[in-house]
Amino acid sequence: MKTIKTLSLIAFASLFLLAFTEKKTSSIDVNVENSKVAWKGYKVTGEHSGTINLKSGSFEYEEDKLVGGTFIIDMTSLVCTDLEGEYKGKLEGHLKSADFFGVEKYPTSKLEITKVVERGTPGDYKLVGNLTIKENTQEIKFNASVVRYENVVKSMADITIDRSDFDVKYGSGSFFDNLGDKTIYDEFDLKIQMVAGK
Repeated sequence: MKTIKTLSLIAFASLFLLAFTEKKTSSIDVNVENSKVAWKGYKVTGEHSGTINLKSGSFEYEEDKLVGGTFIIDMTSLVCTDLEGEYKGKLEGHLKSADFFGVEKYPTSKLEITKVVERGTPGDYKLVGNLTIKENTQEIKFNASVVRYENVVKSMADITIDRSDFDVKYGSGSFFDNLGDKTIYDEFDLKIQMVAGK
């Protein structure tokens, strides 16, 4: 009987301590209308640029510490901003086709932050995450500024992505030989600016 009482007291004490040591978690949703993702792709004969929209997203915190985040990209919103008229429409259609991102079959992409490393300056981080494009998931690493003002978060990041890791093969020298000046480079850049909260 004494042993049962002792075990009960230990269990109660453990639960009591857990209640006071458990970290408070919170999620701050991205304001997609006030956020912007710009892209730039490169080829032997030049480059093209444009924008793409976030569909949703959130930053995850334990108390005041950034611990993760999940962001959904609306691939159907991809537009080219450096061309006009017929050429603009053709490039956008090609990028959305199965040659590139196949947006009819894969209308969204996803970035999930799995590790947050502080770089010594407040708001300055190295982020590790899983990026999914066309149902292919690869780990990526990049530096980002994520600054929180009470319930508002402002974030900026420049990310370089290798499309060949995600089965985007068209015009890639990694998959095809003798492309010459028709070669489209595997790497493309994203410049991300996000605002979360109210």
